Amino acid sequence: MISLNWRSSSYATSQQAPSGDQITALPEHRVEPAPGQGTVYWHMPMHDYPQVTGLACDAQQRLAPFGGLHMTPLERLHMTTMVAGPADQFSGNQLDQMACTAADLLSTMPPVTVTLGRVLYHPEAIMLGVSPAKALVPIRNGALTATCLATGHDLAHDDLECWTPHITVCYSTAHQPAAPSSPHSARAFPDATFRSALSAS
Repeated sequence: MISLNWRSSSYATSQQAPSGDQITALPEHRVEPAPGQGTVYWHMPMHDYPQVTGLACDAQQRLAPFGGLHMTPLERLHMTTMVAGPADQFSGNQLDQMACTAADLLSTMPPVTVTLGRVLYHPEAIMLGVSPAKALVPIRNGALTATCLATGHDLAHDDLECWTPHITVCYSTAHQPAAPSSPHSARAFPDATFRSALSAS
């Protein structure tokens, strides 16, 4: 399943941070965007996959003793497929068209199988990497095509090399070194493989 959502855009990009780097707190007094504001994202909800929620729950339990981390509720686990753009640049009709187009494009695509387990560190979050990324390219391309058709804008410059598929298990709420949590998170998680049906909502 792939869905359109909008939220604040502070965490649109993820990178792997070397062990020992600092994990910083989320911006203080961060205000959630009002309807029609923020950024539009294509999300793949993950809460219906037991392998994903099980691994995320395990990761959160192991990270809990360190404190200063806000755990992503399991029912809100998702993978960001792509960033569509600022919400104020899309009309309601365009969003509806994007969802319908993506549903048509993805309806005939076969399921894909991916694996989670590699831990990624962002200055404000800890994530589980999803691989191989190339297996998810048809979904990303469907979202990209649906966005281009609805907006009339050419997004062909979108760089797959800069895309790191991931599922965020927690965000930082305090300034702290990343190193103490690394041995407990990066080396102990078993891989989890799941098969995702391609559809859109």
